[in-house]
Amino acid sequence: MSNRPKINRYANHNTLARKLRDDLGGADLILVYAYNRTGKTRLSMEFKNIGKRKTRKNPDGIADTLYFNAYTEDLFTWDNDIENDTARGLEINQASRFFDGFKNEPLEPAIHEYLKRYADFDFDFTFQEVQQGNESFSRPVFVTFRKGEQSHIKVSRGEQNIFIWCVFMAICEQLLKYPDAYPAVKHVYIDDPISSLDDNNAISVACDLAKLLRRAASRTGQSGAAAPMKIVFSSHHALFFNVMCNEIGRTKEGEPKVSHKRYNLHRVNGENTFTLRATDDTPFFHHVAALAELQTAANTASGKLFTFHFNALRTIMEKTASFFGHADISFCLKALANEEDTALYNRALQLLSHGKYAIHEPTEMGEDNKNLFRLILNDFISTFKFALPDLPGAKPAVAASASFPGTQANPAHE
Repeated sequence: MSNRPKINRYANHNTLARKLRDDLGGADLILVYAYNRTGKTRLSMEFKNIGKRKTRKNPDGIADTLYFNAYTEDLFTWDNDIENDTARGLEINQASRFFDGFKNEPLEPAIHEYLKRYADFDFDFTFQEVQQGNESFSRPVFVTFRKGEQSHIKVSRGEQNIFIWCVFMAICEQLLKYPDAYPAVKHVYIDDPISSLDDNNAISVACDLAKLLRRAASRTGQSGAAAPMKIVFSSHHALFFNVMCNEIGRTKEGEPKVSHKRYNLHRVNGENTFTLRATDDTPFFHHVAALAELQTAANTASGKLFTFHFNALRTIMEKTASFFGHADISFCLKALANEEDTALYNRALQLLSHGKYAIHEPTEMGEDNKNLFRLILNDFISTFKFALPDLPGAKPAVAASASFPGTQANPAHE
């Protein structure tokens, strides 16, 4: 009998979001791993929307979720000051309640404390007094950046995103420090917070976030009663996700254990049907899972192959060659089939994973390229003996062997 966790299906984002909300009744934190194009952002918005619908318990429809996703990043718009080329910076959307976190006390110190861990620039807010009900407070409307003696500098998209993330983390600090000031906020939903970050910063951000989530799980109100924040975290970044799992999963002296669940989320064949698979172990290595995704796409009966799948396969081959200590995919290609096929595979991967074929648009492959892709994929999987995870629509997994001839390691066990 198989010991693999059961894979549950969900018809749409709404039923999936309700499942996550139900799970939070018995856990403080849910960790979700999913590839890009799975619909993680839409899932986070559906989770948020459920929490602000008018019900008997919530007659005014007050939102119960603070969230971070692509929409959060869109609250900040870069202005190049084309006319004068001097006052460059980020304009802040004033229609959002996201910035109400500035009510209680200045957030600049907390933002600066986080930012200095990841970047070497500083920032300055421009504030405007706003009226909210019977009270008024200073709300940020614009932010400029400086480094050393240079002011109003242009920052990269990655630096811009990490700054926005630091603002979010500072607002989360407010939730922990003043829980009674945010009585409606019961959940935090964080989706892919590290776009454009290198691996070093990804690890640093993951460790800092894990520390904050531990504190959130043990939060108390002013009366001393338990008032934990319930949190959902989702990401497509394998390294970031694994660090989060390791940091949350380990027991730390003097700190409460965080009750949590881990899932792998999969979107079936590009349709609006989803599967959720629980995993108690550190999630399977990214490129092994990606191979299962490619195998699903290559299924002649139900899969769909797009031009960008050649890019994905080439990337996996590069990672595999690197694992065995080789510089490029020629190591993998030489191990496949015969010399004639190897030359064919090499030309296909060189041509079809570059130029106009490399753009991430849903352009379906022609039949000849589909057949060639299946040949390369099946040869690669069978030669290197990968043990693939079960995914709906995928062919039966190839059994893992003890080793690959001429090596001392097996990529199936990475």
